[in-house]
Amino acid sequence: MSYRIMLVDDAQVTRLMLTRILRAGGYEIAGEASNGMEAVDLYRKINPDLVMMDITMPTMSGIEAVRKIREYDSEAKVVMCSAIGQKSMVIEAIEAGARNYIIKPFEPQKVLDVVSSILTA
Repeated sequence: MSYRIMLVDDAQVTRLMLTRILRAGGYEIAGEASNGMEAVDLYRKINPDLVMMDITMPTMSGIEAVRKIREYDSEAKVVMCSAIGQKSMVIEAIEAGARNYIIKPFEPQKVLDVVSSILTA
């Protein structure tokens, strides 16, 4: 079974990097959003197996989007993507319901390990 992953980041280049890493790992990209508001709407439409979400985005932050997605689906699996130095925001995202996080720039094997551990838990 191929797991369906939704990517959320305001930087298209970041979504492209994650797409390459995840497809190489055998995952399907179910959809993409460029801000938290789009992410909440898209999640409701496609119900992906996992969401990879940036913390800092325009319109609605990743943290607020995690809260709204988890209100809609308490079992939602979300991995936050953060830059080095966003530790307090990562903690807030975990408290909001994110399952784990990865640090930019991405290490492909680390991304695949984190995704696999959440999807097979």
